[in-house]
Amino acid sequence: MFYEGYHFWGMHLIWWILWIMLLTWIFATPWDIPGQKTRKESPLDVLKNLLAKGEIDLQEYEKRKQVIEND
Repeated sequence: MFYEGYHFWGMHLIWWILWIMLLTWIFATPWDIPGQKTRKESPLDVLKNLLAKGEIDLQEYEKRKQVIEND
């Protein structure tokens, strides 16, 4: 009565749409995956990056490094 071949009131199409939406959400979202371990940068790593970019000189690096290590 309601069953016409392989389609049950369009459920076949709805399942395809749901699968496409789910896969798009999984692979195209910019958010981190829940439960995934992410490594945060330590203050010393940030300081090293500043030195590498040339935003601070070696003397400033040594001063800030001493402050970080003393805390």
